[in-house]
Amino acid sequence: MINFKSITCSEANEICNKAQYNEASLLEKVKLTVHISLCKVCSLYSKQNKILTQTFKHKAADCKIHRHTLNDEEKKKFEEELKKHFK
Repeated sequence: MINFKSITCSEANEICNKAQYNEASLLEKVKLTVHISLCKVCSLYSKQNKILTQTFKHKAADCKIHRHTLNDEEKKKFEEELKKHFK
C-alpha cells in the first residue's frame, strides 16, 4: 500500500526542486500535488520556481547562441583586478 502521509513544507520545496529537473518520483509528485493544493505558500513557491527555471533555461539557450568574450583590454583589466585582490 502506498503511504500518502502529508509532507512538510520543507519536503515539498525539496520535491518541487527535484520535479523541475525531472528527478522526482511519481509518488513524490503526487505528494507534492496534494501538498500544493492545501498550502498556498508552497503553491506560490512552486509557481515562482517554475518561472525561474523557465527564465534560466531561456537565458542559457540565448548564451549558447551568442558568445560572450572579453577583448584583450578587458582581459588585462580583469587580470589586474584579480592580482589586487589575491596578493
